[in-house]
Amino acid sequence: MLAHLTQVLVAWGPAGILLLAILDSSGVPVAAVFDALLIFVSVQRPSVAWWCAGLAVVGSTVGNIILFQLARRGGQQFLAKSASQGRAMRFRSWFLRYGLLTVFIPALIPIPMPMKLFVITAGVLGTPLMEFLGVVLLARIIRYFGEAWLGVTLGHQSTTFLKTHVWHLTGSAVALFAVLYGLMVLRHRATSRVR
Repeated sequence: MLAHLTQVLVAWGPAGILLLAILDSSGVPVAAVFDALLIFVSVQRPSVAWWCAGLAVVGSTVGNIILFQLARRGGQQFLAKSASQGRAMRFRSWFLRYGLLTVFIPALIPIPMPMKLFVITAGVLGTPLMEFLGVVLLARIIRYFGEAWLGVTLGHQSTTFLKTHVWHLTGSAVALFAVLYGLMVLRHRATSRVR
């Protein structure tokens, strides 16, 4: 049934991309890999590639906010039960300070990473919505417009390019995480000294 739904949405073109992005990011399993689909549409129909990338950003952002808000509402009971535990409070403090990196990296890099887990964690731990929204928007704009550019520029070689460079992308994600994490730690230490 999911495979059929995915085929129907793909046939709808840009509107299907929007709905598929919402479903995929809100936690509904879809039969196709969304990134490959966006590249495929960009290769087949370059005239709508940028339109599809924009709709993918909007749809993915809406889907992530749905999942985030569901986790936030459901997480209030969890937080109330674990609020007295020191470890839970330390993790919450760490996540509020640095955890959005764990959302940014999988939202940016088109390799299988458990983004939904981090989105749920951000919602449960009470991450401010506007910060979460900013991180998701930035990562998704870079990712989906980059994939549309690949599809338009490289054509049918786009997926081969991504498969060939999967380890480069993974290494880049790890390096980017390390650099951003280091910068955030240095910033936190600097602001702590000022206080």
